[in-house]
Amino acid sequence: MNTGSLSRTGRREARRAASGPATEGAARAGFTARGVIYLLVGVLALQIAFGDGTRQADRTGALAELSDKPFGAVLLWALGIGLVCMALWRLSEVLFGSVGQDGRTARKRLLAAVRCVFYAFVAYSVLSFAVGSGGGRSSDKQSKDVTARALEVPAGQWLVGAAGAGIVVAGVWMCVQAVRRKYRDKLKLGEMGPRVRGLVDVAGVAGGVARGAVFAAAGAFAVRAAVDYEPKRAKGVDDTLRSFADTPLGPWLLACVAVGLVLFGVLSFAMARWRRV
Repeated sequence: MNTGSLSRTGRREARRAASGPATEGAARAGFTARGVIYLLVGVLALQIAFGDGTRQADRTGALAELSDKPFGAVLLWALGIGLVCMALWRLSEVLFGSVGQDGRTARKRLLAAVRCVFYAFVAYSVLSFAVGSGGGRSSDKQSKDVTARALEVPAGQWLVGAAGAGIVVAGVWMCVQAVRRKYRDKLKLGEMGPRVRGLVDVAGVAGGVARGAVFAAAGAFAVRAAVDYEPKRAKGVDDTLRSFADTPLGPWLLACVAVGLVLFGVLSFAMARWRRV
């Protein structure tokens, strides 16, 4: 057997391993962890909407809420490990491609790389919170600190503005994808009953739109911070969610977005059960 044949055989074996039970288990653990975070953030935002919220409606608030539960430390570690699994699964998509006809295109691999980095960062923050060595800063403070440092570098205003605009575009893209029900392309719909498919559609559309709206709003605040050269204009998840209550619709808009985030958590649980990996 020549070197080329050995190389091709090695690649096939690697791809087969990347689509094996371990990789599938990692993906499903990751979606479950993501679902828990969105569910908790949505519940915290609902409490704020109805004037009963004492914690920040962001990842830090969700982790603090989880830590207060029985076996909270164990739950935090399980959540962190689940997110590590998600990052590793996204890394496998970078290396070997994802499901679907266009799963090995450069665009899909780049998107998987961005998601891998994002989930690696989230996993690090959750595990840091679990061991008590960090990860406790609110998303609002993190956003302001990062924006302040970015504005100090050469062309900082342009960098922050471009990043904010990119987040706005990403948020709008999430909304469009949700309305088009693109999540269906990756689900095993044939294994669901009619009622389950209906619930998944409600969670997919409403949850995806709510998630996209939060991203778009956070991006818009970053653009404003760049234009005004004022880091305090930047907002994290908590402040962004609270800003919905400052609109003419008041707390009711925040409540709708919060319910949407809860539904996105439900969609994540559905992905953990029925996603094609």
